[in-house]
Amino acid sequence: MTAAQNASIDFKVDRSNMYKEESFTDLKVATVRRLTPVRADGSVDKTRKTVFVGQTNIMTPEGPLPIQSAISAKHLQQAIKKFPDAMQAAVEKLAREVEKMKAQKESSIIAPGSKEESRIILPGR
Repeated sequence: MTAAQNASIDFKVDRSNMYKEESFTDLKVATVRRLTPVRADGSVDKTRKTVFVGQTNIMTPEGPLPIQSAISAKHLQQAIKKFPDAMQAAVEKLAREVEKMKAQKESSIIAPGSKEESRIILPGR
């Protein structure tokens, strides 16, 4: 980033959108974050809903891949119960996105001599 770009970043805190964050883990697979809405003075804001976010890592040949997803729940016990399904849905969404990216990448491969330009050229085609 250039100095001009750094100067244009807005670091102002949105005082109307503050949350207190708590983290719960089984020290194996699951981490559930509970984000409780608070006012700027730290008091609980009961006009907004608590947000739950599940986090885990899946192992890939390149190392651990962090996965996270919002969990629709009213309380911690419900979030813990819904954690496996939320993580499965997040992994499936990630897999669809990877397949889409692969298809886009493959569609940019064009044989030499074709009229379309490509960043990837396959020799012998």
